[in-house]
Formats: sequence, C-alpha cells, structure tokens
Amino acid sequence: MSLFAEAQRLLFEHAVQPVLYGLGLAAHLEEAFEATEWFLIGAVEIALLYAILRPLERLRPVEAWPDRRAVRADVLYTFLQRLGVVPVLFFFLLAPLLDGIKGWLAVRGVAPLNLEDVLPVLGESPIVAFIAYLLVLDLAEYWRHRLQHRFGWWWALHALHHSQRQMSFWTDNRNHLLDDLIGALWFAGIALAIGVPPGQFVLLVVVTRVVESLSHANLRLSFGRIGERLLVGPRFHRVHHAIGVGHEGTYRGVNFAVLFPVWDILFGTADFRSAVEPTGIRDQLAGRDYGEGFLRQQWLGLVRFKRALFGPAAAE
Repeated sequence: MSLFAEAQRLLFEHAVQPVLYGLGLAAHLEEAFEATEWFLIGAVEIALLYAILRPLERLRPVEAWPDRRAVRADVLYTFLQRLGVVPVLFFFLLAPLLDGIKGWLAVRGVAPLNLEDVLPVLGESPIVAFIAYLLVLDLAEYWRHRLQHRFGWWWALHALHHSQRQMSFWTDNRNHLLDDLIGALWFAGIALAIGVPPGQFVLLVVVTRVVESLSHANLRLSFGRIGERLLVGPRFHRVHHAIGVGHEGTYRGVNFAVLFPVWDILFGTADFRSAVEPTGIRDQLAGRDYGEGFLRQQWLGLVRFKRALFGPAAAE
C-alpha cells in the first residue's frame, strides 16, 4: 500500500468516519472517503506550491509589495478549494444532477460520447489517453473562460478573480462560489460526456490546478519564444489580468487559455507582449469597490450578478 493510500485510510478511519457516525451520516461514507483523498491531494499541492513558488516570488518578483494584506483573502480561497471544503459542498449539489442527467439519457438510449470508442488507440496507452482527455478538457476550459468574459452576468461573477491588484500564486482560486459551481459543473460534465475514467479525472484536475497556480505567480519568468507558445506561464497569463487589456477589446480580453496557448493562437486571442502591466479592472481606478475580505467579495459579486440580470435598478 502506498504512503498516500495509507495516510488516506488513517485519516478517514480515525477522524472522518467517527464524525460521520456521530452526526448520523453513515450513508455518506463512500463520498467522504473520496473527499478525504481530495483533502490530502490539496494539502500536498499547497505544501509544494508554497515551498517552491513562494521563494521564487521573493527571489524574482514582478512587483514588490510593502503590504500584502490584499493577498490574505486569496490564501483563504486556496485553502477552501484545495482542501476539498468547497468541492465537497459542490459534490452534494453536482452528483445528484449529473446522475439525473445520466439516467435521463440512458432511458432515451443516448450513450455518452466516449473518446476511446471514437479513437480506439486511446485504449492501448493510458498516457496517450490522458493527453487526449487533457487537450479536450483544456479546449473546453478555453471556451468557458471566453464566455465568462462575453456574458455580462458571468463577468459580474468572474470580475472578482480579475479584481486582484496583487496577483500571486494564491490568486488562482480567488473566485465567486457561484462561478466555481458553474465551472465545476462544466468541467465534470464534459469529463463525464467523453468518458474520462475516475483515476484519470483526479490527475487531470491536479495538473490543471498546478499549472494555473504557476501562471498566476508574481514571478518574473519566461519560458522563451517557443515555450511561451507551448504552456501558459506567468508572463503570458499576466497579460490576461492586465488593466484594459485582459478584459476589454474585440474579444473582451486576450490569453484565455488555461494550459495550452495554442487555443489562443488558433482563435486569434493570443497576446505575447513582454511589457509588465498592472493587474486589475479599469473601474477600480475610478474607485469601484470589489471588496477586501472573503464575505464582502462574495456579497458584492452577487450584487453585480443581480444588476447584470435585472438592470441597474437593482441597488447595491
């Protein structure tokens, strides 16, 4: 048994399981065991990211901040997300919905599209299958990101992510909870539709999250002329967060790719400028408040969302 599996077993048996029995939630033991795995994966991610990226941010920062208070909320977002608190809550909302969709399709004789059925070669190599799933899901994430900038109601939520003026590797998880719910449904739904195996799904999520944390880092780092076009890095993604660049213009922004810049290149949204731009949203310069703490940020996001749906008459 691997060290990770043993740690999961011990944590579940000695901490999680007694709590569930005590609360009368024994029916959810299976889901809780999966949640324990996500908790441990997130804990390892946070430890490694902090051990590697935080020293690099000190050594080669894009910006030096005398006061890092604005980063504290992002740390909270990261712990809530990576330790499984938010995903577990979403699981109880998403699982019944996804199961219902699967049942509805099954009754009507509609089988999910399985990539391995379309491309049998994927069944011969787990590595090739993983790469194929990663490409499909990353393409889907590219379009989800573009839609977040295109639709006013969705941008009202996503704007919270862009409102960070002190962007760091913690910023990746700075999202409105409703936006996270939509994103989780999108990602999991597509993974289900193309037949991603559970084991591969976990690894796909981890790879995506790690690269996203790196791309948000306050780190003066370039992958070079070729590398910048192969993998999204801090310089490429910082342009996406730049005031007046990353959320305006013909496409309501640039550099939407999560992992692979090829999607931005193919669809005409790539911007490989090297100039360092300040991050944030233009109306922040005029004094618009996006909130400093977690609760106010979430509340103001709901206010913007309501206004986008029902018009400016919806008062703040």
